[in-house]
Amino acid sequence: MIPKNKIKLINNLSQKKFRDKTGFFVAEGTKLVLDLAQAFCCSLLVATVDWLNEHPYFKTNEIIEVKAEEFTKISNQKTPQGVLAVFEKPVYNWNTQELRNKLSLALDDVQDPGNLGTIIRIADWFGISDIFCSEHSADAFNPKTVQASMGALARVRVHTVNLAEFLQSCPSELSIYGTFMNGENIYSKTLTQQGIIIMGNEGNGISDEIEKLVTERLLIPSYPLGNSTAESLNVSVATALVCAEFRRRI
Repeated sequence: MIPKNKIKLINNLSQKKFRDKTGFFVAEGTKLVLDLAQAFCCSLLVATVDWLNEHPYFKTNEIIEVKAEEFTKISNQKTPQGVLAVFEKPVYNWNTQELRNKLSLALDDVQDPGNLGTIIRIADWFGISDIFCSEHSADAFNPKTVQASMGALARVRVHTVNLAEFLQSCPSELSIYGTFMNGENIYSKTLTQQGIIIMGNEGNGISDEIEKLVTERLLIPSYPLGNSTAESLNVSVATALVCAEFRRRI
């Protein structure tokens, strides 16, 4: 049986203030837990007998064995897989000089946890190892973000920064790209394989403060050219299109 204090801990970790206070986050589901266990220290594992029998070599500080019906009380999934883990949040040491000769993403107040998780997964797919989030962006360790990332958090470092100060501190030779309705067509513009790609807020796009720091303005054109279309793309969809075009140029 899982103790009440552990249930309280798991429930509290759905809130950012408790994740910040404790330094822990929650992940649920077999693939997600196994992927994250390769990168982060697992402090607590709650799992059914069947799951533990199938994964006898899983290492953690503490294991609580529960019955399937008991596991449903702490699960956030419609179809629980019988495993939930509490991991230690990572602390990354980095400096802007590391960004030379590589492509990175920066998010200007992307607020939907699902969008952020999908963007982390996209970064993983296209070999982008660092994402720099503004202070008002969604939390990378929100349970919805963790779930949507599908384990990519194990390979992509997510940093929360003062975005304007961060961009101003980047090496001067790095191009800073942003997407705008009055930008240059991304499919015909010259692109580099090093720089920062900024993606904006779901409703407002890139803020005025950050726009001033953009050196290369991009446009994802709609088709047929000149026809009336949807007002904008979902930010995670737009991120995938932009990253794909950069990588196509390699």
